[in-house]
Amino acid sequence: MRYDSYIFDLDGTLLNTLDDLAGSCNYALRTFGLPEHSIDDVRRFVGNGVRLLMTRAIPGGESYSRFEECYACFRQHYLHHNLDTTAPYPGIMEMIAALNAQGKRIAVVSNKFYEATQVLVRHFFGEEIKVAIGERPDIHKKPAPDTVNEALRQMDMPRSSAVYIGDSDVDVETARNSGMPCISVLWGFRDRDFLLAHGATTLVETPAQILDI
Repeated sequence: MRYDSYIFDLDGTLLNTLDDLAGSCNYALRTFGLPEHSIDDVRRFVGNGVRLLMTRAIPGGESYSRFEECYACFRQHYLHHNLDTTAPYPGIMEMIAALNAQGKRIAVVSNKFYEATQVLVRHFFGEEIKVAIGERPDIHKKPAPDTVNEALRQMDMPRSSAVYIGDSDVDVETARNSGMPCISVLWGFRDRDFLLAHGATTLVETPAQILDI
């Protein structure tokens, strides 16, 4: 199969954002006198958007009386600190450059809130990735197909020649719901056994391998 457009997840796929997410999560928890979490805890919490990240991180979740304040504290801190340690995984920039050189169309779809998605994609990829869709009120987040559909619309590309790339079970389900094949990466927030148990069929160990599929 020859793919003409590539739709990527962001966190755990293109960018290693874990330390900055954990830093902002623990800052908000600390601010409200709540227990903090390890990096491994936060790794397990991510994948379904930052609201659910904080729902999992806060004791009692949304039933906590100051949940909205704590969540807002996280968002505000993360907007100012999402570039502290975040960086592309090794080989990502070369892979993106190679796809562009081949005339492929590239988009990012993320459950990260819209403003942060835009900031990170512009900062690291500039004109290399022109379409970036984040969480916003008028579009259902993954694993619903809405963000993928919007990316295809903005790229003006058909579904039939598109492939989805991500690092989690949410991404496998998103691709399935979007009616397209999925490439699952092994350098992200979930391991091989977890991905296989959740339906992954095509796995890659390095970004360069994406170019060979």
